[in-house]
Amino acid sequence: MTRMKTFSFLLLLYVAFSSAFPVAPGTEDEDKNTQLVENYLRNFYKFEPEKQSPFKNKNTNPLTEKLKEMQTFFGLKVTGKPDVETLEVMKMSRCGVPDVGQYRLTEGNPKWERKDLTYRIVNYTPDMNPADVDKAIQNAFKVWSDVAPLTFKRIYDGTADIMMSFEIGDHRDNSPFDGPNGLLAHAFQPGNNIGGDVHFDEAEFWTKGSKGYNLFFVAAHELGHSLGLSHSDDPGALMYPTYSYIEPNEFRLPQDDINGIQAIYGQSDGPIKPTGPTTPVTCDPKLTFDAVATLRGELLFFKDRYFWRKHSQIPEVELNFISLLWPNLPSGIQAAYENVEKDHVFLFKENKYWVLNGYELVYNHPKSIYDLGFPKNVKRINASYSDENSGKTYFFVGDKYWRYDENRQAMDQGYPRKIIKDFPGIGKNVDAVFQHDRYIYFFIGNRQYQFDPNVKRVVSVMKSNSWFNC
Repeated sequence: MTRMKTFSFLLLLYVAFSSAFPVAPGTEDEDKNTQLVENYLRNFYKFEPEKQSPFKNKNTNPLTEKLKEMQTFFGLKVTGKPDVETLEVMKMSRCGVPDVGQYRLTEGNPKWERKDLTYRIVNYTPDMNPADVDKAIQNAFKVWSDVAPLTFKRIYDGTADIMMSFEIGDHRDNSPFDGPNGLLAHAFQPGNNIGGDVHFDEAEFWTKGSKGYNLFFVAAHELGHSLGLSHSDDPGALMYPTYSYIEPNEFRLPQDDINGIQAIYGQSDGPIKPTGPTTPVTCDPKLTFDAVATLRGELLFFKDRYFWRKHSQIPEVELNFISLLWPNLPSGIQAAYENVEKDHVFLFKENKYWVLNGYELVYNHPKSIYDLGFPKNVKRINASYSDENSGKTYFFVGDKYWRYDENRQAMDQGYPRKIIKDFPGIGKNVDAVFQHDRYIYFFIGNRQYQFDPNVKRVVSVMKSNSWFNC
């Protein structure tokens, strides 16, 4: 008997960065949006439309409650109304499996009764070298075997516990694929016959890098379903429904996923119990930042794989994956600053830097910080900001700082200097810094120091996330 299908992998295509702020719907047809909402909630949230107008008596209307349920799942502002951001999500490509009811939590908590499982790669995509497919799948299994007492052995013929194949369109499992983008893959919960199997949509462009869809990440997500996990509502988790990319060699399974798989199968057998990163919480009083920069009047706060976007005229802040907007940027940006005159933002990691023109990456490959005039003993930059009035950019490294002339494109003579000498009250190892109006804001740990360069002293000390209205 065919086992019940678990969640499919959901791709939410990234909406243009500038459209993320709420805007008036303008001339959008209200009846069309009403039909969109009804259909979406009927298909994915088990909504049973009533004969009455769907938005009448919103306080008690089942549609309002279903809207709130959908908004909660995707981390949207819970309004119970079809606002702009909610409609944007509903218009995005996604899987055809509901998000609620029996699919939200895998009914009965199914699991494999054996901990030694087999898998077979039935066929290959022409997009990739077969050896690269093999490696991606092997690494995807290793994600889970590293943190749980599970082993996975590949077989080359016969029926394995987990059969993996590339399919197209209607492939006779009652869940046809939909062509390029949208639905990437789906998997079945543990069980006999089709249970545990993984299907990838051959209509997608599969890669081992950042272009197209990275097979490793999609396979690792789907294998979570094959092992009994459902989707997580933690936006940083591998089992969150949206696709996001980071460099595979930088990937560490998030703690939320570790907790999930160990709840099913127990802890790993290794002597060292693995731990993983957690998704940063915007109003965590212990929150620290890796870098802060301005960008066309906005503020960008970088942390690991993420950045917050803050606009002075909008109270809410947005937490996004760096890779959603800039797939070719690494995670863990360590310093950043904006050159307002050139409309460039410089982003630093280790001894390399990248340049944005507005929201577009200028170069296909990073440049070396030594091109800016740093000596070879500088291995990374801790923080940086640029003074648009003087055309000088300040780079902080350890307990020293350099000053760079943007007009001459050269370091000023007499540097580096001690930070404490010219910025009294600011210690070494600055995490991040930016200039706003007449003040310079230094971030050290979970504290933010407001420095007045005119009187050369700290005038206020605040929490690092005070810009988030916490």
